[in-house]
Amino acid sequence: MDFVKKLDTDTSLSILSCLDDPSDLVRASAVSRSWREFVIRYSLSKKLCFKLFHELTCVDRIIIETSNEESSELQAEHRAFALLAKGCTSSSIRSCIADAIIASSTDNFPAESILNTLNERDKIGATPSYWSSTGHQETSAPETLLYKLKGDLCVVTEFSIQPFKAYFQRGSPIYSSHYVRFRLGHLHNNSLEKNNYVWTYTSQQFPMAQENRLQNFKLPEPVVCIGGFMLIEFLGRVQTQETDGLYYICMAHVRVMGRSLAKSFQLVDPDESGKFGLKVVSYCDPKEMGETEEEVGQRLFRQMRNLDHLLNFLNRHPIDVEYLWPESDDDDDDAESDGEA
Repeated sequence: MDFVKKLDTDTSLSILSCLDDPSDLVRASAVSRSWREFVIRYSLSKKLCFKLFHELTCVDRIIIETSNEESSELQAEHRAFALLAKGCTSSSIRSCIADAIIASSTDNFPAESILNTLNERDKIGATPSYWSSTGHQETSAPETLLYKLKGDLCVVTEFSIQPFKAYFQRGSPIYSSHYVRFRLGHLHNNSLEKNNYVWTYTSQQFPMAQENRLQNFKLPEPVVCIGGFMLIEFLGRVQTQETDGLYYICMAHVRVMGRSLAKSFQLVDPDESGKFGLKVVSYCDPKEMGETEEEVGQRLFRQMRNLDHLLNFLNRHPIDVEYLWPESDDDDDDAESDGEA
């Protein structure tokens, strides 16, 4: 029996709304023409997205550059939200940080730049790799690190941070913080002005251990970062430096794990109320859109936004090059002159 045809609309909606897996809803829409029309007419893919990730309720329009004239607006919306639901739940979990933007303070720039936190090790060769804040007399003085994620939409599942152990100082102190907190959001009205961000998600405060290891902070449930920016707040200083008696915070590595939807969607015109448009970039299967080694190499060099960052990159990754200079004609003439003499 086709219950969609036999039952009233409310009962059919109640039944199909029990599907929590986007793949199950896609299968349901493929059962028959009447089921597909019902799923599309009542925007069940859209409602499932909102149910799984409440942050997506801020999507107020879908933008499609090339659409099939035969497809209705509801059909185009259904296809876009079905792709969005699949990408948010089944695409590969990877590292989501694309770039390090700025730190609230840096003790010795560029040697102790925020860019160092992108390295997975606390040493590059014999050179220590870490970010360090400036020193402060008050333990309550906070510090922040700002990062750009891979794409306007990322489903974040876990944050990881490794405090730095200063093995070159007496006693090998570890410059951790008491607590850490994470914020996710976007630029306000696409402005590039400093501190002009809208944070749509703020995590709880997680306690940090004063240990030189990668510490994982798993979220109770995955969170959609809308806009692609992440702010880390370090709250409470725990370690003084022997030479000046000031409190510092130093981090060796920062990692964010999740699902990037950069190759499927772009954020369009977020407004003051938090609403935004979602532009469909590609309908390719999110599971099959991994990052190639070539793209990784190109991205690394695109991150070198200015000379200071380039110098820091070269400082952290020195390259020894032996130059072979071709013999010049002048050298040959000099040799002939010496022979004649």
